Amino acid sequence: MDTATSEYAKASHLESHVQRLNYAAQSPELFKKLTDFSTSIRKGSIEASIIHLVEIRASQLNGCSFCLDMHVKEAKIHGERELRLHHIATWHESPLFEPRERAALAWTEVLTRLPEGGVPDDLYERVRGHFSEKELSDLTFVVMAINAWNRAGVAFRSVPGSADKLYGLDKAGLN
Repeated sequence: MDTATSEYAKASHLESHVQRLNYAAQSPELFKKLTDFSTSIRKGSIEASIIHLVEIRASQLNGCSFCLDMHVKEAKIHGERELRLHHIATWHESPLFEPRERAALAWTEVLTRLPEGGVPDDLYERVRGHFSEKELSDLTFVVMAINAWNRAGVAFRSVPGSADKLYGLDKAGLN
């Protein structure tokens, strides 16, 4: 690769890490409503450890580096083991997750990717075996919320780590 091509590649790569716009500042009422929604789902029936797994997995699938960065740090602050954080991307093969966590991750994947034929009945029944109707409903709202945040983060290229101090994520010891 010649020098000019190399410099162009570097500049293009850096350009993709510059925030396009501050959607919180442009739509403060809507941002607050989504924040309130996200806060309220944390008071539902789904345990925080599963919420962290769901938020991380959806963010991986959607390629949202801001949300992935944020939720890995939150999970670490709340006591999640580092090895499990590394295994979330390969949860299908990893022995580190319990059946209820696996069900939540499967539900996250199917709702994030939404297959053409909808959610398969066998998957629904498998997940239903680990969650009550209320829990499954709450879990679905958790998946919906993180997918909304991911879409904004990806669309506007939110910069990973840029809100660490604001949200206390600097306490995670990751940088």
